[in-house]
Amino acid sequence: MLLILVIAVAFAASIGKNKLASYLLTRELSSDEKVNEILAQNNNLPESRKEVIFNNQNLDPALIPPAEPTEIAEGEGKVLGDTSGRWIEVNLSQQRLNAWEGGNLKYTSLVSTGKWAPTPTGNFSIYVKYRSTLMAGGSRALGTYYYLPNVPCTMYFYKGYGLHGTYWHNNFGHPMSHGCVNLPTPVACTLFDWASVGTPVNIHY
Repeated sequence: MLLILVIAVAFAASIGKNKLASYLLTRELSSDEKVNEILAQNNNLPESRKEVIFNNQNLDPALIPPAEPTEIAEGEGKVLGDTSGRWIEVNLSQQRLNAWEGGNLKYTSLVSTGKWAPTPTGNFSIYVKYRSTLMAGGSRALGTYYYLPNVPCTMYFYKGYGLHGTYWHNNFGHPMSHGCVNLPTPVACTLFDWASVGTPVNIHY
């Protein structure tokens, strides 16, 4: 244990505390255990329910987009990072996402980030992708329960937080989520095809 601590201190001295934290966070969030946690979450929810609920409000089930075959994109990049020069920036103050390729702005869009739960800030990376997935959570007692089938073009970057398409509201530019980054669906799907597992995601104010 002492040897591990000594190595960690030496490593921190060589790359700096912030970089070490980022390195350890990337290792944690890219782990197979975290991917399996997301898989279990989806597998344990009843996909057959034909309803949409957002903050305890039932919405028109006709809003639900068609389910697409679930695609889990994994690879070496999930730990080593994306070397393409592509990265995603989310500015919480501006409620805007910018997708960069090197120093060039490739895509930009208004988003909706956390209102009922904060969107995490920091440096992350995409660790798993779903073409279509079910999201559910919140609290009925607090009026924040949601049940959202077939959420399109979802890319998880930290625990259960992801960038994804949105069909239950159109209020982009204002916080509207439970912590995820809500995008207009066409933008989310463009990013889904553009980004890869390992693509960095930087979220800041």
